[in-house]
Amino acid sequence: MPFGEIVCGSPGSGKSTYCFGKYQLFTALNRPVSVVNLDPANDALPYPCAIDISSLITLGDVMDKHGLGPNGGMLYCMEYLEANFDWLEERLKELGDDAYVLFDLPGQVELSTNHESIKRIVEKLTKNSFRLAAVHLCDAHYITDASKYISVLLLSLRAMLQLELPHINVLSKIDLISQYGDLDFNLDFYTEVQDLSYLENSLSASLPPRFAALNMAMISLVEDYGLVGFETLAVEDKNSMLNLTRAIDKATGYIYVPPPKSARPPDTIDQSNAPPTVRPNTYALFSSAAGPMKGPASDVRDVQERWIDAKDDWDAFEKREWRKEGEMVRDQAARANPVRERK
Repeated sequence: MPFGEIVCGSPGSGKSTYCFGKYQLFTALNRPVSVVNLDPANDALPYPCAIDISSLITLGDVMDKHGLGPNGGMLYCMEYLEANFDWLEERLKELGDDAYVLFDLPGQVELSTNHESIKRIVEKLTKNSFRLAAVHLCDAHYITDASKYISVLLLSLRAMLQLELPHINVLSKIDLISQYGDLDFNLDFYTEVQDLSYLENSLSASLPPRFAALNMAMISLVEDYGLVGFETLAVEDKNSMLNLTRAIDKATGYIYVPPPKSARPPDTIDQSNAPPTVRPNTYALFSSAAGPMKGPASDVRDVQERWIDAKDDWDAFEKREWRKEGEMVRDQAARANPVRERK
């Protein structure tokens, strides 16, 4: 059974950058990974692409042929992909049963919040035995403004209700948030979506008084559902990427799948070549997988210290560590290949 992520989010939220970072991380970890580009307008892909929708249809061709604008053309492309799902299905089968696929969606938010084509494509993928999770990226700078933060909450909630998948909302580019000024509250207020009534004063200051009742109604809507929460992401930070990967693996169930070459208990049948979902779990992962995540970036207070409270100090510390690591590798290489002096 293959696994995968539906990577969605507004334009500029870092979807393609995230897919490229995930590709590099999984390659280093020797985990299977393939990236599928479903954005017919993206002709400058930063990652190696296993399947590219431009082989089927492009936004430019649709706009020229049908006289549509960018948004209408994008909707047409997604409907065309839905009608020709067998094209995508055949190419996904070539990736194998152990595939882990990143589906890089276009940035038009209506595709994951209102339009039905992506939803029906996702339903067809799940019927084809894909275990999927939606990874919804939101630019972290939106939390520096109360009204923008509420809009991000509503957008995330709408995407969760539309896609009907295990859902991970992510505040991307958290490493850049200090450039936008101080936060009104600690970072955990925004990631855990705590008592939103504290935002009432900020909302009232930025909007006319006649919107006060509307503000509280939107706050109540988000709190009544109680679904939205956020992980954080700095795509160039290894600990941040690993922490988000663990969260997604828990959502898809991948964390319960042992590696193909894991050691078997004695007197058991060798099923190392079986599909992932049939393979016996030799490491008893249930207790550790179902428990709280532990790691350098698993506590949001550590994330705040790293990227907000003491960013410069941590940057200097990491540079020193990288320098020491580089010197160590250089010394090891010199000892392994000593230079012989000429006589």
